[in-house]
Amino acid sequence: MEPLDLKEFEWKTVVRNLTIDDFDALVAMQERCFPGMKPWTRDHIESQLAIFPEGQIGVEVDGKLAASSSSLILEYDPKMEWHNWQAVADGGFIRNHNPQGDTLYGIEIMVDPEFRGMKLSRRLYDARKELCRERNLARIIIGGRIPGYGAHADAMGPREYIECVMEKAMFDPVLTAQLSNGFAVQGLIPNYFPADDASRGYATFLEWRNLDYVSGARRRFHNIVEPIRVCVVQFEMRLVKTFDEWARQCEFFLDTASDYKCDFVLFPELFTTQLLSCVEAMRPGMAARELAKFTPQYLDLFTEMAVKYDLNVVGGSQFVVENGTLYNVSYLFKRDGSIGKQYKIHITPSEKKWWGVTPGDTVEVFDTDCGRVAIQICYDIEFPELTRIAAQKGAQIIFVPFNTDTRHGYLRVRRCAQARCVENHLYVAISGCTGNLPFVENADIHYAQSGIFTPADAEFARDAVAAECNPNVETVIIHDLDFEQLRRHRESGSVQNWNDRRRDLYRVVYNEGGQQHEV
Repeated sequence: MEPLDLKEFEWKTVVRNLTIDDFDALVAMQERCFPGMKPWTRDHIESQLAIFPEGQIGVEVDGKLAASSSSLILEYDPKMEWHNWQAVADGGFIRNHNPQGDTLYGIEIMVDPEFRGMKLSRRLYDARKELCRERNLARIIIGGRIPGYGAHADAMGPREYIECVMEKAMFDPVLTAQLSNGFAVQGLIPNYFPADDASRGYATFLEWRNLDYVSGARRRFHNIVEPIRVCVVQFEMRLVKTFDEWARQCEFFLDTASDYKCDFVLFPELFTTQLLSCVEAMRPGMAARELAKFTPQYLDLFTEMAVKYDLNVVGGSQFVVENGTLYNVSYLFKRDGSIGKQYKIHITPSEKKWWGVTPGDTVEVFDTDCGRVAIQICYDIEFPELTRIAAQKGAQIIFVPFNTDTRHGYLRVRRCAQARCVENHLYVAISGCTGNLPFVENADIHYAQSGIFTPADAEFARDAVAAECNPNVETVIIHDLDFEQLRRHRESGSVQNWNDRRRDLYRVVYNEGGQQHEV
């Protein structure tokens, strides 16, 4: 079997500024999103792009415009007619845009019905928030439709409906998303869009406050470092009858991580062996190759889920057959739809004996929207040279999907992961399986206590454990990690292991791409 071309599975998801070439797609999307309402004209779009191009944002999925938002900057005035979007936004031409203002006003946000459920509105709201931070704007103000209200208008007034949505007693496709993205309801606007029958013409007046705002400073004057939120899954192995049943179990964790607005989610090594419970029993070597047949479905599933839930997913690991050779490979599914992969480099004696796995030969470091990360599969974390190489290449987090059957095996992974944090001034997250798979040879029992580890110093947790699961129960842990804290620790920590290496006595030398490199 030829190596799988990952480009065939990738979803190219890009957040970008709109251009006039998007006009036809914008109008078509408006007509699908707001049937019966008059769409933008070409003059509107040309005016918006000419006056404030940075405020006109789109999300493109596989070359198709899937969502968009338009906005302008104003100076906040409580006496302004915020209830009248036509006045506030100059009828959509935004000729009243004020680059020196302090408030971003959102005119419109829309997601094509074909792409709903993929949390694309979150990407647009995040882009708007980042625009506020970059330009040191105090707030975002929007008028939001309440399209779910029409179905309840005979039973309650708009105020009661909004209160029910805020209390989670009802769901509104627009307001619920806005509340989950940090907006607060400041008022009710009647006759906002009289033609909007689904909302009965009503809208909410919402505000998001920029906590980084500095009064009087026109631009951000220092670098704000955002924490990176990591979710680690401790996955219970259980019998499943179909791939879809296994996929539902995976999607539950992805949905949970997305609800908590995580940046990364980590699954265990070879948690896909659960799928062996739904195929005919066979010898381990043949079973491993049978499991590899699920790889295309696995790639499709996690690529779609990473985009849908706006997550960077370290998809544990999975067997892959390339040119007749069996590998253990971990895939990184980025939320922009692209895919990276890391081959397991050190193969345990049992993997060689039972499955016939062949090792890879390159330490990969991946650029993500949250920094540089590396993946080391289980046994690989027990070899300090690999983490030295990854740290030299700029990795700040090492993700370790592992799969161990006994406490002794687990402790080897844990102790070495903690040592790598101290040696290289970085974070390490480990994720393992628990539960049993009766009659699946070499994957029948599991032991795990997954965790997130830090360097051992005063500014980190007392025991250098940021978070950890209870042993052998299915659960997740979620924790925020600070890369700026790592940088300060490397430069001025109590000990400086990286800087104090005796390279006059020893060094790490490795081969890559036909050349020799040194750490």
